[in-house]
Amino acid sequence: MKVIICGAGRVGYGIAERLSQEANDVSVIDTSPSLINVIRDTLDVRGYVGHGAHPDVLARAGAAEADMIIAVTLYDEINMTACQVAHSLFSVPTKIARIRAQSYLAPHYSDLFSREHLPIDVIISPEMEVGRMVLRRIALPGATDAVRFADERVTMVAIECNEECPVVNTPLEQLSELFPDLKATVVGIWRNEQLFVPRSGDQLEIGDLAYVISDQEHVRRTLGLFGHEEQEAARIVIAGGGNIGLHVARSIEARQTRTRIRIIEHNRERAVKIADELQRTVVLHGSSLDQQILTEADIHDADLMVALTNDDQVNILSSVMAKRLGCKANLTLINNPSYQDFTRTLGIDAHINPRAVTISRVLQHVRRGRIRGVYSVQQGQAEVIEAEALETSPLVGMPLRDLQIPDGVRIGAVLRGSAVLRPEGEMRIKAKDRVVMFATVQAVRHVEQMFRVSLEFF
Repeated sequence: MKVIICGAGRVGYGIAERLSQEANDVSVIDTSPSLINVIRDTLDVRGYVGHGAHPDVLARAGAAEADMIIAVTLYDEINMTACQVAHSLFSVPTKIARIRAQSYLAPHYSDLFSREHLPIDVIISPEMEVGRMVLRRIALPGATDAVRFADERVTMVAIECNEECPVVNTPLEQLSELFPDLKATVVGIWRNEQLFVPRSGDQLEIGDLAYVISDQEHVRRTLGLFGHEEQEAARIVIAGGGNIGLHVARSIEARQTRTRIRIIEHNRERAVKIADELQRTVVLHGSSLDQQILTEADIHDADLMVALTNDDQVNILSSVMAKRLGCKANLTLINNPSYQDFTRTLGIDAHINPRAVTISRVLQHVRRGRIRGVYSVQQGQAEVIEAEALETSPLVGMPLRDLQIPDGVRIGAVLRGSAVLRPEGEMRIKAKDRVVMFATVQAVRHVEQMFRVSLEFF
């Protein structure tokens, strides 16, 4: 696949890195010579210095032969114009744009991005994607990561195995025997800075981070079996009243009438604005690093601190301060990947990486075959993938135990109609089944091949 990426920042670099690893033909455009030099020196891609919306620059990058353009510069207007030029002058089939300004995304303006106006096939709003991720994490206390698939009937959760975890030192195959009605499968393990797909005879160890794919209705039971029975937060303090913080507070107000929310916002004008928009949320003007402000927010009595400012250092420090002042848990937004490696030692319970969330959304539309959903874990070392099985798929018809599933792939759940099934040796995948699986980065291409439409299908 030939792909043009406009923007060589963290998101653009991450997308280019993933696609180039899978032998795609990737070109990256950015106005910064230094960013282009870095991407040329470190990745197997072509780099072009120039404006991503200018026709001559797109032409030099090979837009006439491109299958897809992904516009992720810092400016919405450049991203939109780049997609328009790619469509009008070069007939690029698929156009993806990152758009931050919420005014463009208002429901009554939804026709703006139709083919008759601004022909963008996929709109990605990082703030809304991260906001939805925060809400999923809040709903599943005890999980360090959580993503839903298959019309929200299947959930992947990352669970830390601490000293109280009842299932450590137990072969995974025995877990299935002990809990035969539990629709949950351990599909990946992060241990000693290494990620691997376990075999049936492997055991979990203290300190492991287990990736589990489960029926949505069995997630809380699964967390309990791993020793995590934390209750959902009833008192939440949010640091940062930007688009993400406002979205989270508004959604909680709409869904959870008993949850008490307080927002700390350092900009007075913004604080007044969001206070007018929210109904039951208390908005405090001040810094989340100010102990007096945290005390006014009743941080000592809070169940959860959610740090969502634009400053990683403020997010990390305010989360640490909150726990030392008595807050039970924290969830922290961290953009810089170099900070993410030592969060646990500082007392950060869980963090969200906006870059990873955005890249996962883009990959969902880049993947070949009937791929319906993608989520990247451990900075791209593996993906959780939802794919639809077709009649010509090599998975269809044979018992799972007889299939030659590539190393690095483990099926976690199958959605058949409205029923979630746990994969077992005698199970046979049927056409139209939706399969949710875990795949290491080296195995992703094999997954795509398993779910591609062969010529015989036509």
